[in-house]
Amino acid sequence: MTASNRTLPPDRSHVATEQRHDESRSLDAMETADVVLLLARDQRRAVEAVERAAESIARFADVAAACLARGGRLVYAGAGTSGRLGVLDASECPPTFRSDPAQVVGIIAGGDSALRRSSEGREDEWEGIAAEFDRLALGERDAFLGIAAGGTTPYVLGAVRVAKARGAATGFLTCAPHAAADGCDHRIVLETGAEILTGSTRLKAGTATKIALNAITTAMFVRLGKTYGNLMVDVAATNDKLVDRAARIYREFFPADSREQSHAMLESAGGMLKVAIVMRAKGVARAEAESILATHGGNLRAVIG
Repeated sequence: MTASNRTLPPDRSHVATEQRHDESRSLDAMETADVVLLLARDQRRAVEAVERAAESIARFADVAAACLARGGRLVYAGAGTSGRLGVLDASECPPTFRSDPAQVVGIIAGGDSALRRSSEGREDEWEGIAAEFDRLALGERDAFLGIAAGGTTPYVLGAVRVAKARGAATGFLTCAPHAAADGCDHRIVLETGAEILTGSTRLKAGTATKIALNAITTAMFVRLGKTYGNLMVDVAATNDKLVDRAARIYREFFPADSREQSHAMLESAGGMLKVAIVMRAKGVARAEAESILATHGGNLRAVIG
């Protein structure tokens, strides 16, 4: 038999997400309902892991908010599930917060085609992200978060190092407690432990990662004035669902106005809910409402109290 010339990969047996889960050692012999219940119960540990990491998540969210406030961006990068979750979170920011699509960017090893078809081999490329950073002109105004559930992905570890060299504020999100990344300013550890299906970080490690990313961008945009209380006041009424939502939020501020009046005000504001609220509250036309908001950095509470 001819020996392979390929170098043996690093031994990852010490990684927490690669350990065997004691409760699922007989997984293939269990009834389907029991498999489902076990998977569901195990997901609770994802929430607990995020709760334990709340302070580190908040610190990075504040850093990212400061970067966006000075014209920078938040850039995510990962491979496989981690990369897909970063792209997902980034893509949901514009419809939720009416943010510029360029403000939160998700990068996955292998490019957009890897969102649907696995290209796991690309995650071994230490300098694989270089072309994307060149395209984005990543620099000192930006925040970068590398995402690697198992904590050993060369593509992500290399990306953190390169982002730091370019002057960006850097973060590293992992589910492996002992994992570290050279050039990391902010380390976020989600200790989810072993998976029901050994090594499958699409399970509770993926759930914890999604919660953490949602928390980062939601907290970031809250800090940037994209909400009023828990209301999505920066929504753009661009389809029936969002027109309805915007009209209902508008009436939270002006309950005496009819549904028809709220729709008319939204139309006068070009579908911009925050502008409509200022127009009504201040008794001004659209252009002046937009100017008032711009003076206050788009923060509705700063305008109407």
